[in-house]
Amino acid sequence: MRPPQPVLDAWGLPSGALPLEGGQGTSLRVGDVVLKPYADDVEVGWFAGLCDRFPAEASVRLPRPVPAIDGRLVVDGWTATRFVAGTPVDDGDSSAEAWRPVLTAGRAFHAAIAAEPEPPHLALRTHRWAVADRAAWGEIEAPHPGAGSRRLLDAARLLAVDEGLPLQLVHGDLSGNVLLAEGLPPAVIDVSPYWRPAAYADAIVVIDALLWWRSDSALLALGQPVGLPTRAWRSLLTRALVFRLLAFDEPHRDRDDVVDQLPRYAEVLDQLDDLD
Repeated sequence: MRPPQPVLDAWGLPSGALPLEGGQGTSLRVGDVVLKPYADDVEVGWFAGLCDRFPAEASVRLPRPVPAIDGRLVVDGWTATRFVAGTPVDDGDSSAEAWRPVLTAGRAFHAAIAAEPEPPHLALRTHRWAVADRAAWGEIEAPHPGAGSRRLLDAARLLAVDEGLPLQLVHGDLSGNVLLAEGLPPAVIDVSPYWRPAAYADAIVVIDALLWWRSDSALLALGQPVGLPTRAWRSLLTRALVFRLLAFDEPHRDRDDVVDQLPRYAEVLDQLDDLD
């Protein structure tokens, strides 16, 4: 998908956008600006305010939105941020240690935003990730999960407990959105906001690494926050797995995808069941 000329003109950018890897595969780089489609005015405006409040002394970089020439943050569904150097964990790296800097960056980010209030727009979201998150936390019933997913959900329900942890603003998709570069603080990009315990964001990183990077199971212990009981940690990991499983959306997936990927969710659930 290429940005239309009126969008480029709005930011005074030349043609020749280059696709960027990662995320939904829709972001493009034009010079030192990254353009992203399907932007929501409310969420982009909220994020701009978060950047204004983000402490300068934080040990992570948070690239802020770049206004168009006329000051708008969203033009025809497109928004822009400043390009930042760095790369996510390599797709071929299955080591647990590869995720230590991602977890460290996420914790620094969450410490920096710990006093943020709950964004009002979160409760209004209806996309599949928001629905999956609410179902993972028992706020709604899982919507038509599919036969294979249903069996996993029934098993996962036995591992979830009331963790008794405080809620705060978290980035619920850090795994591919922490960019690491030698000599620079890590950059946190594409903030996906949720109102959950901070350690839940750690759990999502660990589950993503196990599912998609096929990380070494040693990450289960490496990722556990200091002082968090194992029972609560396993519960958060289970919720993270359910979140990803429901967002996978089995009923609307190609059958080959289901046959190929669903067994991996079962394997990871077995690893959680063995956690002690």
